[in-house]
Amino acid sequence: MSSLISIAEKGYIPDSIVRLGIRSLLWQRLREIEDTADELSFLKSMRDEPIAVNQEAANDQHYELPPEFFDIVLGPNRKYSGCLWEEGISNLQQAEQKSLEQVVERAELKDGMNILELGCGWGSLTLWMAKAFPSASITAVSNSSPQRLFIESECNSLGLTNVKVITADVARLQLTDSFDRVVSIEMFEHMRNHSELLTRISSWLRPGGKLFVHIFSHKQHSYLFETEGPSNWMGRYFFTGGMMPSQSLLQRTQSPLLLEKQWWLSGQNYAQTAEAWLEKLYLNRERVLQLFSKVYGDDSKTLWFNRWRIFFLSCAELFGYSRGEEWGISHYLFVNQPELHQ
Repeated sequence: MSSLISIAEKGYIPDSIVRLGIRSLLWQRLREIEDTADELSFLKSMRDEPIAVNQEAANDQHYELPPEFFDIVLGPNRKYSGCLWEEGISNLQQAEQKSLEQVVERAELKDGMNILELGCGWGSLTLWMAKAFPSASITAVSNSSPQRLFIESECNSLGLTNVKVITADVARLQLTDSFDRVVSIEMFEHMRNHSELLTRISSWLRPGGKLFVHIFSHKQHSYLFETEGPSNWMGRYFFTGGMMPSQSLLQRTQSPLLLEKQWWLSGQNYAQTAEAWLEKLYLNRERVLQLFSKVYGDDSKTLWFNRWRIFFLSCAELFGYSRGEEWGISHYLFVNQPELHQ
């Protein structure tokens, strides 16, 4: 297995064969988790974990690359998460926009609110909210200095004065403000102790305030991304310390937050998003190689081009597996009821 992965990383195996290999690994993964899964034991074990682990490694794997790379492969809103491909959506820009509109609607965001975004990425939702709600006050938290500098630069260019960006580890974040809404897009997958995290979020929300969470998930089982072994390539290079939560994991997590609404989006939405990223990677191959030469060195630029290629292929195949019915996207809306935890 390790020798085949090494050959694929050198670009010697065509996409069609790589996809077959990924599907085979996914089939094996499903057999493993179906044989060993114990959701209640998993939930209990996570309560003994810190809020997050290996934050620096995960940060380096994705978020310390220069913004130019994400300008190349993402859509114009730089949304580095699953987008929404409803009927009539024909390109990544439209899918990003539809997804951001859906988040605003489901999070019940309104102008004038004090809004906190945890894990703001390159600012797709932060900037969208700032433009849509000029009287709102938005605090965006990222663990990446390049992301903070990029968002601040965008705010200056757009004349947005209602955004404050904080570089901080969410697990150690200290806040004195109270918020009407907390929103989080694909950050909870990097966390371990969701009970402790939700309790902390409750302390930042006003009574009756709400938390909206967008995560990718498996329909039944939760599992960790391991780093050891040839089949754990994803955990080693792109998702160290991460987990695949089940659709029901947050629903079962004890906290002062009461689950009010929950939605499931077909994995086909994420699969199409990853395919769009992959297409842009291929269309801009030479530009990406030049950039990777500066980041990883000339000797490793092709290796890392192929690792990102395999990463996007893996995302597309995972979320497209079984027509998007096995892995997908979960949305949750929680309301803060701190008296439940007293």
